[in-house]
Amino acid sequence: MNRKFLTLKRNSLSVLVTVLVLCFFVRCQSGPYQENRNQMVQQQIEARGVSDKQVLVAMKKVKRHLFVPKELESRAYFDSPLRIGYSQTISQPYIVAFMTEAAKLKSSDRVLEVGTGSGYQAAVLAELVKEVYSIEIVAPLGEEAKKRLKDLKYSNVEVKIGDGYQGWSKYAPFDAVIVTAAPSHIPQPLIDQLKVGGRLIIPVGERYQELIRLTKTKEGKVKKEKLLPVRFVPMTGKAQDKKVTK
Repeated sequence: MNRKFLTLKRNSLSVLVTVLVLCFFVRCQSGPYQENRNQMVQQQIEARGVSDKQVLVAMKKVKRHLFVPKELESRAYFDSPLRIGYSQTISQPYIVAFMTEAAKLKSSDRVLEVGTGSGYQAAVLAELVKEVYSIEIVAPLGEEAKKRLKDLKYSNVEVKIGDGYQGWSKYAPFDAVIVTAAPSHIPQPLIDQLKVGGRLIIPVGERYQELIRLTKTKEGKVKKEKLLPVRFVPMTGKAQDKKVTK
């Protein structure tokens, strides 16, 4: 009887240790903020209408806390934009997800991003498409993002320092273009660098901004859709040139 009891006790202890090891392993694999990301997606993104499964998976996977200053890490999964230095911000998670879904991406797509920032939107895109080309006008910010994305093993993202108003003709045409800063008007080079059927997602305006989706038709024209009111930092560089024809 005692021998059976001891055997049962040892077996129970062995099962308990195994469970604890597995729990520890899962936690290490998912990281300390995985639950925060799950809640972010459920409460901030799905609850507000974003339904693309691949976008939701990407938003759960990309570690937003690695793309914000260390002192703001605890706020990384809040429903708000956060300052990342150089008068720039990282967009709130819902807006990132909404814009990504609005671009109607496919795994084979080549995407241009204007406004790398800290690299968060580029990382989300990299989870979804074949190639991402991202342009940042603020040199220190762009260099930091380039290193961060490389350290995180995003081998399908290329970042350059430059004025995104002109796009990136070397890799054009693009299946989609996503702009993360607001010009007062839509830059013609970004339209020109879209493939037929390509989508441009861009916030436009000064005091009042709207998120716009342009889709290039077979005739070379564009279909324009107003998606929702937004608030982005202004696009700098040539976008600020008042001589540019609107």
